[in-house]
Amino acid sequence: MKLGIINGWEEAHFKSVKDKGLEAVEFCINHNYDSAEVLARADEIKGYSEKYGVAVGSIGRWGMDRVDDNGEIIPEAMQHDKNLVDLASKLGCPVYNVGCNEVEDKSFEENCKYAIAYLSQLVEYAKERNVKIGIYNCDWANFIWDAKAWGAILTAIPELGIKYDPSHCINRFGDYLKEMADWGHRFHHFHIKGTLHVGGDHYDDPPAGLDQTNWGAVMAILHIHNYKGMLSIEPHSSNWFGGKGQWGIDFTINYIRQFLIDEKYENMNIDPYMP
Repeated sequence: MKLGIINGWEEAHFKSVKDKGLEAVEFCINHNYDSAEVLARADEIKGYSEKYGVAVGSIGRWGMDRVDDNGEIIPEAMQHDKNLVDLASKLGCPVYNVGCNEVEDKSFEENCKYAIAYLSQLVEYAKERNVKIGIYNCDWANFIWDAKAWGAILTAIPELGIKYDPSHCINRFGDYLKEMADWGHRFHHFHIKGTLHVGGDHYDDPPAGLDQTNWGAVMAILHIHNYKGMLSIEPHSSNWFGGKGQWGIDFTINYIRQFLIDEKYENMNIDPYMP
């Protein structure tokens, strides 16, 4: 696994990630960015990645409708996604994360059909460029965030995977460990984001390790599934900024590192159990 963080694509962002001792950066090139403008800077961004030795571990686009009110593919949306798949390919980034919006007044089965049509086309485009597609599990312009939707859509598209963030399931009062145990074999990307409930209500998203997520169990399940992708730290709370926010990031880095398997164990073929 590569430990990294969400950040931008300017040189200062790469330097910041490097200064934290992290291996990778994730770009969230959301609906408010022109994907063509970022793609045009691919060579420049690749230069920053090489200069600082920081890999681009993931790219994603949140908050964009991909099908219209009739369930038809929105051409502009598909072009944005293809632009960012091209960017990922040029940067050696292994995964691109997307969602698919639900069409109101249509059945679950109809919405699955629309999503499968869109995502099948995108997966084929990405496969030709050595990029995997992951579905993010939050509900921002996306309905494919639980086992019911994954069962319908990931079954229809075997190459499609999941970008998983336990906090989204926790904040829906779901069983995140059950989701991970059942679906961890399809994870393409993983977010490290803390979340905290007080009195039955969501209270804050503090740094991971200062929250209520069972990170030991989370990491155990990832290891059981032999997950090898990026672990991407997502700072997400306005209560943690300035020096306190930077301390929180450093705390999370040190906290999560204790769960990573050192390379010296990778090729050992010794049974740890007594006969």
